[in-house]
Amino acid sequence: MKRFNLAAAALTLAATAAGAQEVVFKDPTGDDKGPGSYVYPTDPVYKPGSFDLTQLKVTQKGDQVTFEISVNSDLEDPWSMPAPAAFSVQMAIIHIQTGKGGVVKGIPGTNVSFAPEDAWNRVVILSPQPAGRVRAEAKQKAADLKDLVVVPNEVVGKGRTITGTVAKKDLGDGDIAKWGYQVILQSNEGFPDKPDLLTRKVNEYEGQHRFGGGNDGDCDPHVIDLLAGKAVGDKGEVEGQQKMLAFECNADGTSKKISTLKMVRK
Repeated sequence: MKRFNLAAAALTLAATAAGAQEVVFKDPTGDDKGPGSYVYPTDPVYKPGSFDLTQLKVTQKGDQVTFEISVNSDLEDPWSMPAPAAFSVQMAIIHIQTGKGGVVKGIPGTNVSFAPEDAWNRVVILSPQPAGRVRAEAKQKAADLKDLVVVPNEVVGKGRTITGTVAKKDLGDGDIAKWGYQVILQSNEGFPDKPDLLTRKVNEYEGQHRFGGGNDGDCDPHVIDLLAGKAVGDKGEVEGQQKMLAFECNADGTSKKISTLKMVRK
């Protein structure tokens, strides 16, 4: 009987492993400067490395898909976000290309676009804000995209990793290993500008709760870090990030050249 139980357990573990799919993308450290010029806000809650993306891991087990975003600093909860978040300052916006067609414009408040061949079909938002608020913001500020925005019921931070799980059916058909991905690492903003979906702005000069190194208009990408190149964590990918996030502004602060992003793939 004991041997039978051990054999059954081994078969169960093997079946579980066989049923799980996983893709991992890496990002080099020290590139949490957006297009190269961005600096953190002055308040000490924005610790060095807090927005330095190091990894995206996507895992499918059965009908559930888990997204894990890792950063180059221990997560903290200085603003006492509602349980079970246990982190405060970060927000990750994960764009996914699951098939043809899709959307090229970015989520309101990010000030980015996507190349036509890299249009996204779904976006998963990992925020410390309650899921209900994130969904309400999407409905209000991105009404034309709300059906493409997927929000986990719970998002949890532990160590240096933020995790959220969603139903595979909410993402679409296909193999997760064959999809394209792009992560925008942003900052959770509880009091966003009216058109912005919980995103924190980048200004010309940094302030207590404002990133600096950008523009006081609305022409700069509000992106602190993302994936680039082959997403293996090579230092050469920093140049690719800066190229994607390059922007130009008109004298009145409107966009002359918008940052244009690409997907990464395995």
